Amino acid sequence: MRDRQPIVYIISAPSGSGKSTLVNVLLAMTPRLDFSISYTTRPVRGSEQNGKQYYFVSRQDFEQMIADDEFLEHASLYGRDYYGTARRFLREAEEKGHDLLLDIDVQGAAQIKQKLPDAVSIFVLPPDRKTLEWRLRKRGEDSDEVIDRRLDAARREIENYDKYDYILINDKLEESSDSLQAIVLSERLSRSKSSLSAGDQEIMELANRQRLANMRNRVLPILASFRTLPPSARC
Repeated sequence: MRDRQPIVYIISAPSGSGKSTLVNVLLAMTPRLDFSISYTTRPVRGSEQNGKQYYFVSRQDFEQMIADDEFLEHASLYGRDYYGTARRFLREAEEKGHDLLLDIDVQGAAQIKQKLPDAVSIFVLPPDRKTLEWRLRKRGEDSDEVIDRRLDAARREIENYDKYDYILINDKLEESSDSLQAIVLSERLSRSKSSLSAGDQEIMELANRQRLANMRNRVLPILASFRTLPPSARC
């Protein structure tokens, strides 16, 4: 075990922003970083496996976990299915001397920050609305109606960008992956008592460029692209 608490990293993004790919790359590149798999009451879809994409439980079991205070955060999506992050992942990370990564939405992120103010929050954005719509259509998973709903949900989520510590615009995967890992490593370095090498300083500088205060001017045009284009706009 180590002499500090695990660092909890929160990553949020609108659907289609490439967050899952970034998370997979980060986990492969970063030692001592665990991933929290959410619990849900929604049915299994396609080739999903219990304990891989989600832990699939009954509504009764989920509500019992709520009653037993087993969640760091939980929410009912659209008043139907529950989603939540179990406390046990934080305990397990601490026992191993690891940090913990949470992939959760804006609502869940707010709950975590309230309970764990030192948690590091990262918001992943597409370059603009048109790019996000193209990515959603390229997946070929949703109807036009669903895509329009996802784009409208993305607009509402992006309006919460200023509640996050870091903003990452996912335009080029390699650059975005490097920036995301720099954020994780810089937070570790800032809590370390060791002196920083030249390489450490470069990591800190790259991460600092993604801080909210340094990204506001880049976010505003993205948000404007969602506000000016109607939901029926097509690429």
